Amino acid sequence: DTRSKLITEGKFVTTGITFDVNSATIKPASYAVLKDIATTLSENPTVKVQIIGHTDADGDAAQNVDLSKRRAEAVKQALIGEFGIEAGRMQTDGKGATQPVAPNTSPEGKANNRRVEFIKL
Repeated sequence: DTRSKLITEGKFVTTGITFDVNSATIKPASYAVLKDIATTLSENPTVKVQIIGHTDADGDAAQNVDLSKRRAEAVKQALIGEFGIEAGRMQTDGKGATQPVAPNTSPEGKANNRRVEFIKL
């Protein structure tokens, strides 16, 4: 449950927000996850979050860091534009492939590393 993870544990990690390859364009299939996060933020108006993007290890490391930062910013802009979440409640950052949660040696591992984290501030 998004709310309990973010509000009580202070962190929500999802691979359910997906992007076009080498792009910060959010895929339409991500809408339900974004809506859950927006609902949680709307119901907890004092909560501020840091949105952190992560990539797999394919490609150039510096480009992956830039891509992950742009993806985090795209999530923030979607929450502002689609759901009316106040911009000042969100910070963004990107870590590229520097903090993998799985080996980048299989499609499944790479998919798990392509994630967005929401950290309660």
